[in-house]
Amino acid sequence: MTMEVADRALLDSLFTAIDSKNIDGFLGYIADNGSFRFGSAPAVRGHDAIRGAVGAFFDSIAGLQHSLHMHARVGTTIICEGEVTYTRHNDTRITLPFVDVFEMEGSDIAAYKIYMDISPLYSVDA
Repeated sequence: MTMEVADRALLDSLFTAIDSKNIDGFLGYIADNGSFRFGSAPAVRGHDAIRGAVGAFFDSIAGLQHSLHMHARVGTTIICEGEVTYTRHNDTRITLPFVDVFEMEGSDIAAYKIYMDISPLYSVDA
């Protein structure tokens, strides 16, 4: 299996866990002392802190679905670009672009950084 195919398989399974709001499945990809940063929010470190941050986010939405458009690897860093469709608790949906950067430590994500403007999801006009 080529690195490109292996990276795509990793991303597909990671986003499947996220889209099912499976926090334990998601944390299975993150190094024990890994960090997670969503947009302009401060980074959190370690499984307990990440569980709290991601759990709070999952509670704020009814659902989500990622669509991955491209990915690339530079050394031990995987970069991917796509769109995510969020379903709000009032059943309205919004699709937003994202770029994720994963700093890998072997097969674990040591640093997961999401670059996107999440503010439209919580717009009062929604």
